[in-house]
Amino acid sequence: MKYIVAIIKPFKLDEVREALAEAGVNGLTVIEAKGFGRQKGHTELYRGAEYVVDFLPKIKLEIAAADDIAEAVVDTIQKTAYTGKIGDGKIFVFELSGAVRIRTGERDDEAL
Repeated sequence: MKYIVAIIKPFKLDEVREALAEAGVNGLTVIEAKGFGRQKGHTELYRGAEYVVDFLPKIKLEIAAADDIAEAVVDTIQKTAYTGKIGDGKIFVFELSGAVRIRTGERDDEAL
């Protein structure tokens, strides 16, 4: 099993979610986040005053996936979240040693 964490632009969420559903993902967790990478934030003008926005709004997706669909999940996120501009995001893949569905006690792949 794999634990996939993706940081994407907020306006791409619906498109990515729909593509993941088509790829066989049964569930995911969405977290509103703020952060920066190479773009280092940006400067904005508000009512004539200039200020620096250090942290940009992002969406963090967390997905537990069976080994046989994990690569397809990563490819789907990468293709769907792509805009070609700086700040598109990142995908991290971790080994997942176990999962338990609390309600039924199912474990590992059956719990996903």
